[in-house]
Amino acid sequence: MRTSIATVSLSGSLTEKLTAASRAGFDGVEIFENDLLASPLTPEEVRARCADLGLTVDLYQPMRDMEAVPAEVFATNLRRARHKFELMGRLGADTVLVCSSVHPLAVDDDALAAEQLRELAALAEEFGVRVAYEALAWGRHVSTYDHAWNIVEAADHPALGTCLDSFHILSRGSDPKGIEDIPGEKIFFLQLADAPLLAMDVLQWSRHYRCFPGQGGFDVADLVRSVLHTGYDGPLSLEVFNDVYRQADAGPTAVDALRSLLLLQETVGVTTPPVPVVPTGVAFAELVTPDAEPVAAMLGALGFARTARHRSKPVDLWQQGEARVLVNTGPAGRRDGTSLAAIGLESPDPVGAALRAEVLLAPVLPRRRAAQDAPLDAVAAPDGTELFFCATDRPELPNWRADFEDVADFKDMGGVRGIDHLALVQPWHQFDEAALFHRSVLGLHAQESVDVADPYGLMRSRAVTNADGSVRIALSVGAAPTDDTVHAQHIALATDDVVTAVRRFREAGGRVLPIPANYYDDLAARFEFADGELETYRELGILYDRDAHGEFRHCYTRTVGRVFFELVQRDGGYRGYGAQNAPVRLAAQHTVTGG
Repeated sequence: MRTSIATVSLSGSLTEKLTAASRAGFDGVEIFENDLLASPLTPEEVRARCADLGLTVDLYQPMRDMEAVPAEVFATNLRRARHKFELMGRLGADTVLVCSSVHPLAVDDDALAAEQLRELAALAEEFGVRVAYEALAWGRHVSTYDHAWNIVEAADHPALGTCLDSFHILSRGSDPKGIEDIPGEKIFFLQLADAPLLAMDVLQWSRHYRCFPGQGGFDVADLVRSVLHTGYDGPLSLEVFNDVYRQADAGPTAVDALRSLLLLQETVGVTTPPVPVVPTGVAFAELVTPDAEPVAAMLGALGFARTARHRSKPVDLWQQGEARVLVNTGPAGRRDGTSLAAIGLESPDPVGAALRAEVLLAPVLPRRRAAQDAPLDAVAAPDGTELFFCATDRPELPNWRADFEDVADFKDMGGVRGIDHLALVQPWHQFDEAALFHRSVLGLHAQESVDVADPYGLMRSRAVTNADGSVRIALSVGAAPTDDTVHAQHIALATDDVVTAVRRFREAGGRVLPIPANYYDDLAARFEFADGELETYRELGILYDRDAHGEFRHCYTRTVGRVFFELVQRDGGYRGYGAQNAPVRLAAQHTVTGG
């Protein structure tokens, strides 16, 4: 289906918005009136600019407070409409959005509303314009889509139809099934937006918290299925009012927006892109660093051994159990200090995974490699993390491990089994984008978003996982984004005995994050422990949590650059990440770093 986006969904000047929409791959745009009024371009120049960019002008919007008003007000409205219809001709737009009235003089009279909308449509028809009437969720007298349709049906004019907006419909809890009773040719336009499920004034909810389909809590796909059942053949268009999007770079936002529509079309069965190839494990985590010594000391204390070195690059492989950490001291590591730059994901079909990623607009990364190096496909996540699709120890497929030459015999210390999860801090404006990316491109399941108290605000976190938990990635956006030491990435290492693992780490010279005594006093009040158990946790800085499925014991190391490690022990099917303890960890990290 054709795709479109309202210019209000993007930041910048009208020219910047049009350019971003075109580069992302949209077919058309809705021109928001304020964007045109603020532009130095004439309507003719905007029309030419859109044509040059391969964009159609699908809608001009909005026209407000037109119907069910006193005669003298309506006469003024028709004068205003005539001017706008002339402008639309210059702009090359043939459909105008008319929102249900919120005018203080509007009356609750459907017959009057239908009569005035019929007269408005007759005027529009003279200019080759169609009128799409939309029910605002906060409309003074018309606030539901079925009510708006009843008025359109009563008006009975060929140039008058309805506009359906998923936010206005779903925010009121209306059943979209009734849409199927509307003839498809009378649905002149479809606007889509998702939103988190919030208990607040619907106008404020609409104006500040909309997001792209798949990023909120609405079942937008079910609504679209009902619309398509009518025979609607217009574009799928995004109209998203969001404070974050208004401040973020328009280019990445437009890509995120189109990705949401591609996933939506797949979900409703309109398209059949390559199916998701869900990763089955973590092959490696790659750290880039200007100084390998502190990283090597940390890994050594954790029980890792340097087992191999890349044949042609300054990259060392450290391993313990199935946990593999690459340490890269190449030029890229000298810019930002130690950071988690790449993740290797075990894939049953690396080529298919890369193809899926490319179709869903993930940037494919060029790779500098020698002729003998394994041909690994890599794409960039929204935060810049490189994702490699790997097939470790599978002789029928290229193996990244073959690029490394052994430097020592691998002796498993028996402490760490593998990588339990990875935590990635997102740029403040890409949190929702990151969750949608990992869900759509990688086929991971996105869990509920949680808010965690930081001493300087709130940190949002959302985990994405595969079905068996062999891939877990916690995405977060911090309260103090300039404090890289606190809001750092981290690698959580799975162990069967966290007490023994922490003791070994400390005996090897490793330093754990100090946890306040008050935390352990609270644990004693909340849970019952075996004799001496809580004292051991207090001594070693181990934190504890419990859910309906099991128990979680974990401990954090000090930070190296922008990375720290976590030792975790899951028992009995515990599914979380110790979110209950995150405020304590964050406060302790602020204290250690002098924040």
